[in-house]
Amino acid sequence: MAGAIMLEPAAAYSLWAPSYPPHAHNPVMQAEERAMLALMPEALHGQSVLDAGCGSGRYLLHALHRGAARVTGVDLSPEMLARADTALRDESREVPIALLAGSIDALPVADACADLTVCGLVVGHLQELRPCLAELQRATRPGGIVLCSDVHPIGHALGWVRDFKSGGQRYAVRHTQHLYGHWHDACASLGLRIERVREPMLDPADIPADAHFDRTALEVPVALVLQLRRER
Repeated sequence: MAGAIMLEPAAAYSLWAPSYPPHAHNPVMQAEERAMLALMPEALHGQSVLDAGCGSGRYLLHALHRGAARVTGVDLSPEMLARADTALRDESREVPIALLAGSIDALPVADACADLTVCGLVVGHLQELRPCLAELQRATRPGGIVLCSDVHPIGHALGWVRDFKSGGQRYAVRHTQHLYGHWHDACASLGLRIERVREPMLDPADIPADAHFDRTALEVPVALVLQLRRER
């Protein structure tokens, strides 16, 4: 967006955190979340869930609502982790919750610790896809599921940015385009089987009547969502 100051992710989310709610708060996130939740198991009873790049905790909340026995969130931003802690405090129902500082390409968790690993709208903040996927694979038990999403590569070509306003100034978060071919090659090399791919589009009902946006966004996918299975 013209006039937006481009920031690295850590600096951006430090500024964004105070106004970043623990739910999908724009039409792109709503489209992405519908696709992710359709692929997430309805019942997670007895399962351990890891959210890599958990932000303010929206997918941790969904995991708790679906009965997860343990949830762990990892995020680079201390400010976002504080937001997640606030959101989760009243939802734990005695379920163990761990919120850890770290990057998704160097997760501070044990091998094979998760039955389900989620990584929503985060991988584009890293320039290299494979190191991130290698960590998601390592943290997931053999046979377990990895759910990933990112802004659709077509958005990069159209000049879309993830932007926000803080203190009267508009900012954008640095984002790297990862094509489906990059996902395919990285997953094949790591023993992650691509089971399902979704390319959700905007629902016009989600768009405020006074919104100013690129109308092309109604004609193309806005997110790339993948269900992966750790094979080895």
